[in-house]
Amino acid sequence: MTTKTRRRRKSVSPALPAIQHPPYIKRKVPVYDLLNEENLQKLEDQAEWILSEIGMEFRGDAVALALFKEAGATVTGEHVRFDKGHVRQLCATAPSQFEMVARNRGKSIMFGGDNVIFAPAYGSPFVSDLKGGRRYGTVKDFENFVKLTHMSPWLHHQSGTLCEPVDEAVNKRHLDMVYAHLRYGEKPFMGGVTAPERAVESIEMAEIVFGRAFMQTNCVIQGNINVNSPLVFDDVMSGALRVYAAANQGLVISPFILGGAMAPVTMGAALAQAHAEAMVGIALAQLVRPGCPVVYGNFLTTMDLKTGAPTFGTPESTLAAQAIGQLARRLNIPFRCGGHYTASKLCDAQAMQESADNMMAGLTAGANFIFQAAGWLEGGLTMGYEKFILDADHCGQLQRYLGGLNLDDNNLGGESFLEAGIGSNFLGTAHTLANFRTANHQADMPNNDSFEQWADDGRKTAEQRANERWQQLLREYEAPAIDPAVDEALLEYMAKKKAGRPDEWY
Repeated sequence: MTTKTRRRRKSVSPALPAIQHPPYIKRKVPVYDLLNEENLQKLEDQAEWILSEIGMEFRGDAVALALFKEAGATVTGEHVRFDKGHVRQLCATAPSQFEMVARNRGKSIMFGGDNVIFAPAYGSPFVSDLKGGRRYGTVKDFENFVKLTHMSPWLHHQSGTLCEPVDEAVNKRHLDMVYAHLRYGEKPFMGGVTAPERAVESIEMAEIVFGRAFMQTNCVIQGNINVNSPLVFDDVMSGALRVYAAANQGLVISPFILGGAMAPVTMGAALAQAHAEAMVGIALAQLVRPGCPVVYGNFLTTMDLKTGAPTFGTPESTLAAQAIGQLARRLNIPFRCGGHYTASKLCDAQAMQESADNMMAGLTAGANFIFQAAGWLEGGLTMGYEKFILDADHCGQLQRYLGGLNLDDNNLGGESFLEAGIGSNFLGTAHTLANFRTANHQADMPNNDSFEQWADDGRKTAEQRANERWQQLLREYEAPAIDPAVDEALLEYMAKKKAGRPDEWY
């Protein structure tokens, strides 16, 4: 067979109408319950013991301490302890489901229940790609990842700090990030949390687009709040938490635990601590504003006890995700779990193994919000362009998996059997022609060519194909429409805030 003949076979079919993708996933496969009632009760009892006997600290936040004292907790200085069952009771006003309204209302999402949402990675100071290598992130990189998220049908939420734009001052970059989310995308997103005043400004920018009155009864922006594990909230995190809660905006509250460092080395102890920490953050949000929309977050993994490096995709972290999913469901609060985590520096076999194992753990654990679902490399230090593309493509496959099996008459294919008969094939049947586009998920990035076709096309690796893909997407990107007056108001707000303060680079 000649090269020309082989290439002729790759000609594409006539264009067909685009498949419409939903703004989020409706889970149709069951979750996995790892623990029985006895063991779940053990973890809950241990969490209650931690809260009553060890307690937590709220450092530098007199308002949070006063709220807990007024609610009946034992407050001594910055130390807070709770009677058994008290924190769980305070969490009871958190909604079991809530809507997050997008700038494009058709891309609004629902947290909780059987809904699943994918969002890309968050917080990396570095970015990487095949040509530029590993380098500090910039505002341009940040904008690129917003655009790539906007274009992906498999990512439902734009995350927050997609990468740190270190070419902008620390005290001003949150303005650029929120503007990029609002201007270059139209899906839900997160605002700044690195200081309470930056949380305020993030919300004020959202108000320019959505309106203050609308936001009093609708969630349009979230804050990602990390506990300073073990058992500490500093005034930056608790202060930002209170800002979002007071404005009735969303919160994702996540302990940040590496077993052996921020928690005891055994997973049972780490699980109990993580549960205690998450509940206290949720309780504070409810004390600020009962009914405030919150997500029970989880970042709990292992570490290499020889080097201190975080490890991902391990058996212990997989089991922990499944157990903590059960604890979250018992609180009846939407649950966030990790996504395509890896310690690898490259898009290699380690990256894919660890990432795939972590993602499946989150899905089987019943997570409603899969955070860090695209781009994560090097334990979260790097946001990779090629990794982003490969991860997002995998999210598409997982979305199909979560849709479950459809066994209606069409899927059982009786007409196709009758038409093809015995000993024939089914390629030309009317049933095949009617269903070929939707019968199987068509992933973009895997190469299923013959060896000869693949060789003729340059023997490209998955990473090389992903490199070409993200560059193509950015060339094809078209910004979503925005009211010019709203855009002008956002730019004026940013300019005023930036002009009113000196740059701070730490």
